[in-house]
Amino acid sequence: MEIDFSEAEIQRYSRHILLHELGGVGQMALKNASVLVVGAGGLGCPTALYLAAAGVGRIGLVDDDVVELSNLQRQVLHDTASVGQKKVLSAASRLAALNPEIRVETWDRRLDATSTHDLVSRYDLVCDGSDNFETRYAVNAACVRARKPLIVAAAQGFGGQLTGFRPGQHSGCYHCLYPQDHTAPDAPTCAQAGVLGAVTGVIGTLQATEAIKELAGIGMSLVGRLLLWDALSMRFSEMPVGADPTCAVCGNQQPDLLHHA
Repeated sequence: MEIDFSEAEIQRYSRHILLHELGGVGQMALKNASVLVVGAGGLGCPTALYLAAAGVGRIGLVDDDVVELSNLQRQVLHDTASVGQKKVLSAASRLAALNPEIRVETWDRRLDATSTHDLVSRYDLVCDGSDNFETRYAVNAACVRARKPLIVAAAQGFGGQLTGFRPGQHSGCYHCLYPQDHTAPDAPTCAQAGVLGAVTGVIGTLQATEAIKELAGIGMSLVGRLLLWDALSMRFSEMPVGADPTCAVCGNQQPDLLHHA
């Protein structure tokens, strides 16, 4: 891989380049990478913020909502002047101000089963911070079909969870973890159940960390593990996540010939 940074980029990313595990090669991998962030809300905001600061070369933001005053307690890319604006535009403006070296693409739409695949296929990796099962299942199915790594985050109340999937490598998928049941109601939203703002910041930052590790090929991935965090007790725990061979979404996929360590 040819390493080509401007003087400004060398200064901007110097603390990354100093890291033995990342270095210039890893930073160049981030520069050449693209990530789709699903949701510009409580999770998507810190995730996108740290991906942009880290120098991920192309970031897509997808959301169809507008900024409301009640969002500002946790959605850190938006401010009071953003109320009433489209979230993707408010977020993109903040990211561009933070790091003009990267490209931010906005998608003002709500993802569903018919519109998701084309969008997912444009990016190297997907970070899902959406707030409903319909979108999560649609994103998951599109990632399985396009064989794109997926990192899924969720937060509510004083807790959150995070995991990752690599389609085609027997890692399972979101549908394996939470089998789809059209008769079951969605879990309560943050608007219904509440959420501590800082919780979304922690989980969103962890999601960005996992994305950076995946893109740079460093560290131990969360693929195969579900990370759980309880803020009230300040405890992390984890549980194994396996592939369901009978899964209707990923059960018939064969493993990729190239194993991603």
